[in-house]
Amino acid sequence: MTREEDDKELYKQYLKGDKKAFEKLVIKYKNNMIYFIARYTKNTQIAEDISQDVFVYLLINKNQYDFKYSFKTYLYMIAKCRAINYLKKEKRIINLNDYENIYIEDNDLEEEIFKEETSQNVRKVLNQLKPDYQAVIYLTSFEGLKYKEVAKIMNKNLNQVKILINRAKKKMKILLEKEGVSYEG
Repeated sequence: MTREEDDKELYKQYLKGDKKAFEKLVIKYKNNMIYFIARYTKNTQIAEDISQDVFVYLLINKNQYDFKYSFKTYLYMIAKCRAINYLKKEKRIINLNDYENIYIEDNDLEEEIFKEETSQNVRKVLNQLKPDYQAVIYLTSFEGLKYKEVAKIMNKNLNQVKILINRAKKKMKILLEKEGVSYEG
């Protein structure tokens, strides 16, 4: 069973009254969703609050989920809308910052130093990109979503997402090369 099928099955169980199935979905997605929302709000506590609002929304509007879409896509669409609504209320600028260290594994000190330096350069460059570019890079590279799912989350068509990704990668390559980092995108 794929992740998507597993999520849909858990949601079906929840609709039949299994509260533990819903809890499994919350546990599975809560942390990554908070991280995703924090890209917009720049505040983890606010992101946690919005994340809770998303899950409360699911509890209240449980029959609105359309099973032809992936649960993760649906969840992130709600999260993005909630984050943007919060920003509109707070009149803040959307800017995705502070990507976590994307390299975690080797214990070799020299290699870790090199990776950390590269990671800092990548974060620096990501912060220079337009918000839409940051979002497509985050959703495809960090969350591993398919272009179709990204299109749904960003409220764009598939071609617009492909163009955004292409432009974001080109811009990122240019900026990284200025930083002296090779980028294979």
